[in-house]
Amino acid sequence: MSQEPRSEIENPKSQIANPKSWGVYLVTDRHQAGGRSLLEVTREALRGGVRAIQLREKDLTTRELYHVAESLLAATREAGAVLLINDRVDVAMAVSADGVHLRRASLAPKEVRELLGPGKLIGLSCHSTADVREAAEAGVDFVVLGPIFDTPSKAAYGPALTTAALLDARAVTSLPILAIGGIKQAQVRDIMEAGADGVAVISAVMSAPDPAAAASELLAAVAEGRRLVK
Repeated sequence: MSQEPRSEIENPKSQIANPKSWGVYLVTDRHQAGGRSLLEVTREALRGGVRAIQLREKDLTTRELYHVAESLLAATREAGAVLLINDRVDVAMAVSADGVHLRRASLAPKEVRELLGPGKLIGLSCHSTADVREAAEAGVDFVVLGPIFDTPSKAAYGPALTTAALLDARAVTSLPILAIGGIKQAQVRDIMEAGADGVAVISAVMSAPDPAAAASELLAAVAEGRRLVK
C-alpha cells in the first residue's frame, strides 16, 4: 500500500517538505568537494536553488557529525530548505533536523516514525522494485532508487538498474521516487519520462567547479523534463 507525503497540517513546510517538489536532492560527500569546505559547497548549492540536503558523512564521529549538522541546518533554514541526516536518528533528533534518510540496514521506518513523530520526513534507499514496494508499505515519505547508471559511489549495490527500474517502481507506488547513480544533466529527461519525480546527486554538484551553476542547471533540466512528460 502506498503512502503520500506527510500532510500540510503535520508539517508547516508543506511545499518544501514534499519530495515531489524538490527536483534535486543533494547528498553530501566532503571528500568530493575539491578541498572546499562542506559548508561552502552546500551554501553554493542552496544558492543555486537546491532545497533538500542529505548530510551523509559516515566517517565522522558522532560529535563531529553533530557540529556539521548544526552548521548545515542553519544554512538550510536560511535558504528555506530541508536537511535530512543519513541513518543517524539520534543526531537528527539532537539538532531538530527535518528528517532522516534510511538504509536497508537502518532501524525500521515504523520505529523511526515513533521516535521522530509525524512532522518529520523519512526517506529510504532502494535498489529494486521489491525494495520500493516494501518501503511504501513501511510508511516512508519518499524513496531514492538506484544506481540507475554506473557510478563508483554505488558500485557496491551491483550493476546499473537503468531507467527500466524507474518504470517498474512507478507502477507499484505513488510515493515520490528520486533517481540516483551516475546522473548527468543530459539524462534527466529520460529519468523523468520513466516516472521519477526528481534526482538525487552527489558528485554532479559536490565536485562541480561551480556548485551553484551545476545545481541550477540540474533543476532546470528537471523542470523541463516535468514539462515534457505532462
